[in-house]
Amino acid sequence: MLALVLFLSFIALIFLGVPIAFSLGISSIIYLLLADIGLSIIPQRMFGGLNSFVLLCIPGFILAGNLMNAGGITDKIIDFANNVVGHIRGGLGLANVGSSMGFAGISGTALADTASIGSVLIPAMKKQGYDADFSAAVTSSSSTVGPIIPPSLPLIIVGTLASVSIGDLFLAGALPGLLLGVSLMIVTYIISVKRNYPKGERQSLSKIGKSFIDAFWALLMTVIILYGILGGLFTPTEASIVAVVYALIIGLFVYRGLKVREIPSILLASMKSTASIMILVGLANLFGWILVSERIPQMVADFILGISDSKVIVILLIVVLLLFVGTFMETIAALVILFPVLLPVATSVGMDPVHFGVVMVLGLIIGLSTPPVGVCLFVASSIGRVSIGKTSIALIPFITASILVLLLVAFIPELTLWLPSLFD
Repeated sequence: MLALVLFLSFIALIFLGVPIAFSLGISSIIYLLLADIGLSIIPQRMFGGLNSFVLLCIPGFILAGNLMNAGGITDKIIDFANNVVGHIRGGLGLANVGSSMGFAGISGTALADTASIGSVLIPAMKKQGYDADFSAAVTSSSSTVGPIIPPSLPLIIVGTLASVSIGDLFLAGALPGLLLGVSLMIVTYIISVKRNYPKGERQSLSKIGKSFIDAFWALLMTVIILYGILGGLFTPTEASIVAVVYALIIGLFVYRGLKVREIPSILLASMKSTASIMILVGLANLFGWILVSERIPQMVADFILGISDSKVIVILLIVVLLLFVGTFMETIAALVILFPVLLPVATSVGMDPVHFGVVMVLGLIIGLSTPPVGVCLFVASSIGRVSIGKTSIALIPFITASILVLLLVAFIPELTLWLPSLFD
């Protein structure tokens, strides 16, 4: 009965527009009061969820991403992508997806991708004759590549929850991320040809080479992070600090787009982002502790396995659940709550924890572009000055392609496990 009160209050708060973190906290407090459990458990469980050395890399990667973005990296990545594919029909849309794939290695978050790339490319696409809803849909859907291609904040959370190698998870996300980006490019091209969207002039190899050199130092950051972690040179937390130092050097002395006077405001913005994530993780851990105390994970496992013990059916049920939860819950909160619940179910049918972690992140981030609480959908629609409804309709083929990629990743473990196996 109390578990039902917990869920109903949580869902009610979400639909009232209360932020996810506070919805988790308030519903948990209601449960604790009704269960006559001392509220001292709140700081204990929140601290328990945050007391992980690996989580220290989150502020580092956020700060590094903000420094690189302020240093003019967005324009250089967009310029390179546009020079490579801009001559193809719908080239600016393809450049939008390509830029997201490049920017993914810088920020690791979908919202930063949508805001930075969308603010440049959505107006440019509209000016060239692309429909506003299509421009917003391309930007929103392609930004979901960010949390898969390393470095990825959600995959860091998964590594903390499952006690698995962050380096393995980063490698495991690389191929699915590329596959997702390519599939979105295919959809973009097909729609562009059908609607006769414009194409630009073919650029010379020298100009493409110059734009690559301009973007090279930004793209190199991903290589440094991965090589450093996998090569044993530094831990994920140390890698995030290396990324910050690298971002400062590149922004101040190579690109020279970063100004010293901007650093305090960048630090403040990074602190705010980090604080919001940490509060979310802490309160989600409290919520998750209540679920465990109510034996919800066992009940969910028994329910799913009671329907069928077939691996195919179980994976399909998990995928459907992830897609549903992703439509109304923030990705990190959903991970902290659901990962411990679903991991035993996944492993019981033979899924590797690393494979399942990537599947879970991919399944949840698709919801960032779907109503009712898709933040990337809202931001892209706002930039494009188009209604949420029109953008949602335009997103249908992109979401369909994303779901097909999710199914491929879920049922073909080699797509995630092949790269990590090379470094075992």
